[in-house]
Amino acid sequence: MCVRDPAVWFPDQHHTNLMGTVHGGRILNLIDSVAGVVAARHSDGPAVTAAIDETAFLRAVRVGDVVHVDARITWAGRSAMEVAVKVTADRWDRAVPPTDVATAHLVMVAIDDDGQPRTVPPLLPETDGDRRRYREAEIRRKHRLALRRALLDGAEDD
Repeated sequence: MCVRDPAVWFPDQHHTNLMGTVHGGRILNLIDSVAGVVAARHSDGPAVTAAIDETAFLRAVRVGDVVHVDARITWAGRSAMEVAVKVTADRWDRAVPPTDVATAHLVMVAIDDDGQPRTVPPLLPETDGDRRRYREAEIRRKHRLALRRALLDGAEDD
């Protein structure tokens, strides 16, 4: 099973920066929130953000855009899950195709009532696309773990 969940948001002038576009931090908040929902649904309980990586802001979001956030679990381990998020936007008053706004990959960890990691169900990729995303997630996981080891080793040298 592949848990996937879309969300829709309508930004207003309170969400803009000095450039008149929606603040990137607000987009990150949406990404994190929707990823948390998808991870909680997959793991049947609360999940917290352990890492946000490979975030790319592709286009600005403006007041009057309809923002769509689509997230899916791409990999699951013992207690961690990778969630891929894609953000698109279109105009509220025009029938135009949505444009890509941002993408990100997050690592969410399922936790119990004491805040300790808990076991999550395995991810069972169903389609060729699901299997491809799973393999790509494993590559990102290996990269994250290698980077973490390198950063920890470097911190010991300070």
